[in-house]
Amino acid sequence: MINNYLNIFYTDVVGLSGAAISAIVLIARIWDAVNDPMMGQLADRTKTRWGKFRPYLMFAPPFLAIFNILTFTVFPVQGAAKVILCGICYIAAGMAYTACSIAYQAMLNVIVVDSRVRQLLATARSTGASVIGIILSLVAMPIILHFSSAVNESGDPMADGHGYFVGTVIFSIVLIPVFWACAALCKETYTDQLHSSAPAEKTSFLSNIKGLIQNDQLLMVVLATVLGTICVTGRYGILVYHVIYVVGGPQYISMMFTAMTVGQLVGTLTVPWGTRTFGKRNYMFIMNGVMALGFVALFLNPTNNPVYLIGVSFIGSLGFGAPAICYGMVGDSLEYGDWKLGKRQEGLAASMLSFGVKLATAICAPVILLLEAVGYVPNVEQAASTKTGINFMVNMLPAIIAVISCVPLLWYKLSDKRVSEIRADLEAGKHAWDQ
Repeated sequence: MINNYLNIFYTDVVGLSGAAISAIVLIARIWDAVNDPMMGQLADRTKTRWGKFRPYLMFAPPFLAIFNILTFTVFPVQGAAKVILCGICYIAAGMAYTACSIAYQAMLNVIVVDSRVRQLLATARSTGASVIGIILSLVAMPIILHFSSAVNESGDPMADGHGYFVGTVIFSIVLIPVFWACAALCKETYTDQLHSSAPAEKTSFLSNIKGLIQNDQLLMVVLATVLGTICVTGRYGILVYHVIYVVGGPQYISMMFTAMTVGQLVGTLTVPWGTRTFGKRNYMFIMNGVMALGFVALFLNPTNNPVYLIGVSFIGSLGFGAPAICYGMVGDSLEYGDWKLGKRQEGLAASMLSFGVKLATAICAPVILLLEAVGYVPNVEQAASTKTGINFMVNMLPAIIAVISCVPLLWYKLSDKRVSEIRADLEAGKHAWDQ
């Protein structure tokens, strides 16, 4: 809901300006700069009978559900009070999401220690995301429109505040038992083996940043993630504007989003084969290249032909399976950091990846201002120049960023063979300084 619909909910339903939306996102991301590493440290220091990370999957989801709902609530206030309320709800939802997502990401690295198996588990989680993404793409907007009563000038249904609210309530209620099932079924098998019984070292935020920079392989993954997220999240944030005002209307949303999620699923399912055949880094290059080609094709021909729309949406989203590779790379970088620096902090590493995603979201916030700069006016037919500007921002600009996101990975050197050697050293009690 937040990735795909929050911007248009804020502009077309709540009535916030682009400047107000950008301010909300910027403040939220500044807070994330503190909150994400703090959450990562807290998770790393947690010791309970359930493990280090599972407790957060037990207790944080209800709060995420509540603040998701409040984020898509239209409050009966105006002016600055409306902006402040929207900001508080959005930031609180982000904090609850951080607690859930960091624990979820970090837990992967204490379930198994084998690099290939970690990659398979990362692929499994991305496959699950793709499957539910297909379902949500089919049902999200129809549910929102079903509970909405607004219509446009042509008499076609339009999403309103009640539709967004009811849709979010449904999804938020469903998310709680799913998180609880994950917490119940996933066991932290290797937590004790990978961590000594001594209390975790207390480190400051600045020392953690220093440690991140020293782990050059993790740093490259984080930088690539920031750029890749700018490409995908920035596009998702304004894609509905392109579909409604350039392609031809909200009736194409479910069609295109479904094709994209199917493409993501197919791309994700190829990750085990692709990473085994080409290596994690090289297959990341391939996926980003295919994704860029799909974006360019839609830019060159933003038609409302259903077959063409489905085809280019599918091709462009094959690269959306790349996060599965990133999570595998993070696991390998943790092994490298343990070997090189003698530090293994799954929560902190997950928080840095999470922070990278949120940093990218902050960078994408001014895209709403760019919409206004090209002349966008809510709920009316857009000028030809405005449509051209939206088309460029949604397709060509992300294609360029997709290519640039590959640059940091030119310095990534952790092949499966190298990680196996590092794992063997660690199990033998050897580190980089012993070489």
